[in-house]
Amino acid sequence: MAAMNNDERSVLAVGGFGLGVVALAFAGFAISRSGDSGSNGGVTAAVTTTAVDVNLTEFAMTPNMLDVPPGDVTIRVTNSGNVAHNFSIPERNLTTRDLQPGEAQTITLKNATTGELPFLCTIPGHSASGMTGMAHVSADNSATTTPAPPTTMSYQEMDKAMTERAMRFVNEPKSTFGGSALEPKILADGTKEFELTTSIIDWEVEPGKIVKAWTYNGMVPGPSIRVEVGDKVRIVLKNELPESTDIHWHGVRVPNAMDGVDPYTQDPVEPGKSFIYEFTALEPAVGMYHSHHNAQTQIPNGLAGAFIIGDMPLPASLADKGITKIDKTVNMMLNDAGTIGLTLNGKSFPATEAYSANVGETMLVNYFNEGLTAHPMHMHQPVGWIIAKDGVPLKDPVAQDTILVAPGERYTVVYHFVDPGVWAWHCHILTHAEGPQGMFGMVTAVIVK
Repeated sequence: MAAMNNDERSVLAVGGFGLGVVALAFAGFAISRSGDSGSNGGVTAAVTTTAVDVNLTEFAMTPNMLDVPPGDVTIRVTNSGNVAHNFSIPERNLTTRDLQPGEAQTITLKNATTGELPFLCTIPGHSASGMTGMAHVSADNSATTTPAPPTTMSYQEMDKAMTERAMRFVNEPKSTFGGSALEPKILADGTKEFELTTSIIDWEVEPGKIVKAWTYNGMVPGPSIRVEVGDKVRIVLKNELPESTDIHWHGVRVPNAMDGVDPYTQDPVEPGKSFIYEFTALEPAVGMYHSHHNAQTQIPNGLAGAFIIGDMPLPASLADKGITKIDKTVNMMLNDAGTIGLTLNGKSFPATEAYSANVGETMLVNYFNEGLTAHPMHMHQPVGWIIAKDGVPLKDPVAQDTILVAPGERYTVVYHFVDPGVWAWHCHILTHAEGPQGMFGMVTAVIVK
C-alpha cells in the first residue's frame, strides 16, 4: 500500500498472551588448567581462565566492579532490562553486539594483566545514566560471584500468584490517572491559552509503588491538549524542576522559534522561570509535547503529553465493517524507562485503567511511544484498523491486530467490538507483560458488554 512502507507495517508477533520470564543465572566461577608435562618432565605454569557474569538493566551494570585474577576472563553478559544495551571495554576494543531485552552474549578478555580496565555501555546516553564500571585485575583476586536466584516456585504457587495479581486489577480501587483534558483560557482575541507547570511529585505507578515522577501539572502523562485548525495557541510553561527544561511540539507544525530545542531556538527555561510558546494551529496533527532538555531523564520520568489538532477522518471504506462513527477516543502513551518504567498512560498493571465499550461500538486509539524501545501493541479479539500514521491519514486503512509503535511514532487505530467479554490489551514483548508472578507492566483490558 502506497501510504505505508514495509517498516511502517512491520509487526513483532511473538507467542500468546500466556507469557513467561526465564530466571537468569549470574554465578561466576574460576577454572584452573594444570600445564602439560614438558619433555624434561617439568610442568609449565598454570593457566587461569576466569568466568564472570554481568547483568545489564536501566541504567546499571551489575556488578559494576569486577575483581578478577590475571589471565583470560570470560564475561557472560545478559540484558535483563527493557531496552537495548551493550558491554564494552574500549581499551581492549572488546564489545558485545547491542543486546535486545532478554538476550545474552559471552565475550573473552584475553590475557588480562594487572591494572584497571573501565567498561561501559556505548549506546548514546546510557553511560551518562550510570552504565559504567571497572574491572580490577590483580593476582590477589578471585572471580566475582553472584548467587543464582532460587527457582523453587511450584506450578500451584505460580497459579495462585497469577490469579491473585489478576484479581487486583479487578477489585482494587485505582489511583489518579494522567492525560486528562486541559481546558484553555480564552483570551480577548480568541487565543486559547494553556498553562503547563513542571514539577516532581510522588506518583503511584502500581499499587504500593511510589516513584518520583517529573510531571506537567502533576500528572503522568501530562494533560491532553486539543485545539482546532486555525486556532491561535498560547502555552505558558512554568518550570518548578531542579533543572532547566523546555517543550518540543513533536509532530506539530510550528515556527522555528517555537520548536522548543534549546539552545538553538530558545534559551533553557531555568528553575523558577517561565517561557511562552505562541503559534497558530496550521494543520491537523496527532502530536506529542515533551521536554527536549536532558530528554533521556526528563521524558522517561514523565514529561510528555498528547497534543491533538482537529479530528481524524474515518475512512468511508470501513462502513461495510460496521464502522460508521467513533463512540470514544483513547490516547495511549507508552513508556518503558526512567522512574515510570513499563507503563500504559503512566501506570503499570494492576494499576492500569480498564476501558469499557458496548457491542457494536467503535473505539479510536491514538498510540504514542515516548519510551526507548518499540512496542507491539495487541488487543485481543477485534482486529485493529490503522487509519493514520504520525497524524497523516492513510489512503486505505490497514487491518492489523498487533501494531508495532517505535519511539516517537504515533498510530491512529480503530477497534470495532463485536463480542462481549473481558479482552486483554497489552504490549506483545513477552518481558513487558507477564512473568511467573502474573501480569505486570504494559497490560490492561477492555470490558465489552
